Amino acid sequence: MKESLLDIVCCPLDKEELDLEVDEREDGEVLAGTLTCTECGETYPIEDGIPNLLPPDMREESPA
Repeated sequence: MKESLLDIVCCPLDKEELDLEVDEREDGEVLAGTLTCTECGETYPIEDGIPNLLPPDMREESPA
C-alpha cells in the first residue's frame, strides 16, 4: 500500500481519518501494519501490502 492512499481512504464505519502504523516497508510501500480510526479507534490490518477495510464483523478470522 502506498502511503499516499491515506489521503483517500477512511474508516468504513464512521468515515473518519485513519492513522498508519508501519510494521514492514519495502521500496516505499507499506507491506505490513495497521490503520487505526482517529474517531472510533477500530483497527484495520495491512497484510502483503493490502489494507483490509472490511468492518470487523465481516472479516474472516485468521487461523491461529
